Order: sequence, then structure tokens, then C-alpha cells
Amino acid sequence: MKRTITELADGRELIYFDRSDGADRSAIDRRPLDPRPVASELRYDPLTEEWIAMAGHRQTRTFLPPPDECPLCPSSDARASEIPAYDYDVVVFENRFPSFSGNLGTYQDVGGLSEVRPGMGRCEVVCFTSTHDSSFSQLSDDRVELVMEAWADRTAELSALEGVEQVFCFENRGEEIGITLFHPHGQIYAYPYVTPRTKLQLGAARRYAERRQGRNLYADVLAAEREAGLRVVAANELWTAFVPAAARWPFEVHLYPHRQVPDLAALSEAERSAFAPLYTSVLRALDGLFGVPMPYISAWHQAPVRQDRELGYLHLELFSIRRAPGKLKYLAGSESAMGAFVNDVLPEEAARTLRSQVDH
Repeated sequence: MKRTITELADGRELIYFDRSDGADRSAIDRRPLDPRPVASELRYDPLTEEWIAMAGHRQTRTFLPPPDECPLCPSSDARASEIPAYDYDVVVFENRFPSFSGNLGTYQDVGGLSEVRPGMGRCEVVCFTSTHDSSFSQLSDDRVELVMEAWADRTAELSALEGVEQVFCFENRGEEIGITLFHPHGQIYAYPYVTPRTKLQLGAARRYAERRQGRNLYADVLAAEREAGLRVVAANELWTAFVPAAARWPFEVHLYPHRQVPDLAALSEAERSAFAPLYTSVLRALDGLFGVPMPYISAWHQAPVRQDRELGYLHLELFSIRRAPGKLKYLAGSESAMGAFVNDVLPEEAARTLRSQVDH
């Protein structure tokens, strides 16, 4: 893999990841860009003990441009984009409209019981391919491995930044999910705190270990699902994809490596290679359910940078809001207000249906 670091016109970092050592990455970004916005401010919610980012500058971010104005396509003689090169394999760059960044401003007390601090951290965009009308499910195994190398590289680099507590790699796909750009891409957030869902899961893992003589909760969940087999969608020697028994979403699949590792950077070359065909087969199965591209969120759960790493277990959680042809699951009062989920699709039925698509 060739890794080339350069800068965009406003000073944001851009990194090319290429399979060919001969790839020319000398193109320069000559756009007249506005100065970078200052970092958001974090406000503490004493009722939930959570940090909420206030990022007003994100109101101006690009929203569903036509293909000929896509900022993630390669640049051309006629138009400059966020990627100066005329072609690329995989590209990572700092988000122009970040929720967290190192460009700190001044932050004032807002009164009440809320504490305020800078939204320090980093947000990056990951472009999976230069082909605008493609998707992750259409990537070759070699390209998926290159994306995984980029994820691993960024996880290691961002974890070393001062103030970063957790690194989150994810993809939003589909207009129904709320994407703002159609081009196949994902994002990486380097949070200045451990996220609420991770805290919740690790708390459960800690209590489980105390009750079960140090056993790992995630490892035991994986072992139990593999033994039961009812909800396994697909598997190979190094990974298993299954629908969790208490799935919140109509179609939800978790992918686990068979070896406990804390994050993407800790995966072996063999594990990265084995992930590619399994994951894309699951994505194609989702697309095949109703004959239309399935909207989804794909979320890598990694151990925090500085705490509870021994409890963590890298895994991917993939879920869709589509529950039937022409029908979406909207978060109604029970889910949105109370966090109490009601799933319209039995996990066993979802697994059976997905499994039949994978077999095809």
C-alpha cells in the first residue's frame, strides 16, 4: 500500500491510499476556500450525564448536490473538488464541516447546571471509490481490504491525538437515512469522550465479567449465537455475521471476528482479507430483500483509547430502517422519547430471509 499525505487549500489534511506505488498524487488544491470553522462546543446534560455537541457551522454543509457538482468525485480540468487528483483508489480527508476539530475558539459559560468545553477532536471523510454511482457492496475484495487498511491507519493515528477518547468508523447509506452526499463514502469521528452507547455496553461487560470469573461478554454472545445457529446469516473461518436475539431494527446484522481484538488496527492481514467477501455478501443480501438499494448505517464498535480496552471487542453493527417494501421504521414516541424499542420483524425471520439471499 502507498500512503501519500497532502493538504487542501484551507490546510486540511488529505491522505491517498493506493495499491500502486506509481500513483501520482502531486495535484494541488487551488480553490479559494473560506477559513476553517472553529470547533464546536460541548455542553453537558446533567440528566443523562452525556455531552452534546453544538456545531452551528454544519448548517451550511453541502446537501445532495447533482452528480456533476459532487465534492467527492475526482477533480477534472473543468471543476475542482475536495480531491485534487483526477482519479483515486481510497481517500481520507478532514471534514470541511466537522462536529469536532482541533481548531479551537473561545467558549463561554452558559449558566444553569450545564458545563461547557471545546469540541476537541477530529472528523474525517473516507471515500471508498472514485466511481460516483457505485456502492460498498460493489467493491472488489481487494478494494475492501484497502478501505480496511485506511480505517486501521486512521484508528491508530487518531487514537494517538491528545484528548481523543474513542475512534468511530461508520457509513451512512441512502437518502432515507439522511445522507447529504450520494457518493460512496463513510466517516470517522475521533471523540473527546467515550460515547454513551459504548459506556452502556462496557458497563454490561464489566458486570458480566465480575459475575462470570472474568469471561468476556462479547465473546460469549458470539459463541452462543454460533452454537444456536438460528440467527447466523453467514460465516467463514474468521468471522461470523448474525442477527442479534434482541435486535432493535427490522434488519440488523452484527459481524464479529472470532478473535477478540480491541480495534481495527489490531486485526491481522488474514482477518482483514476474510472480512471483505463476507461483509459485501451481507450488503448484497440486504439489497436483494426488496429489490431496491437498502438504506443502512454500518458502525464499527471499537474499544475506547484509554480505558476498558480489555473489556472491548471489535465488531460491526449494521442495520436498516426499511421493514418492508415501501415501508420504513420511523422512531416514534416509545423509541425517540423513552429509548424503548419495538421491532416489527422477528430476528429469526430476518436472519432466515437474509440467509436465503446470501445463499443466492
